[in-house]
Amino acid sequence: MSTITVKVEFGGGLELLFGNKRVHSISLPSFVPADNTIAPSSPPNSETPLLAESDDPPLPANGPIPDPMKGLGEMKAKPLDVQYLMHYLRSRLLTERPELFMDGDTVRPGVLVLINDTDWELEGEGTYEISDGDEIVFISTLHGG
Repeated sequence: MSTITVKVEFGGGLELLFGNKRVHSISLPSFVPADNTIAPSSPPNSETPLLAESDDPPLPANGPIPDPMKGLGEMKAKPLDVQYLMHYLRSRLLTERPELFMDGDTVRPGVLVLINDTDWELEGEGTYEISDGDEIVFISTLHGG
């Protein structure tokens, strides 16, 4: 199974929600569940990639993958994208107040997202397929006062 390493950076105060750490290097599988579910195979707040350990079953290169939580059911895989990354960050790295980072399946209004120094709106927002070595930056534009 191939993995993708992505650099994630937080600014404008968002780093306070992620253990006061601005930069994270995260390795994730190149194919992930299409419904963005994060399996409980890793401890919370771990930067260990989902299903990247050698004792975990590998994700197939394409097609449906069995859902261990449903037994006989199946779910589909998709290429790693920003939307899955946001769910992963919320489930694994966020230490407090998730409502300040995400609103539903996207970032909260007032959070600027840059993909390789380009506004994510120009890259397809959450559907952007992450490549190895990409840099995703989340910056809060909202400040108290």
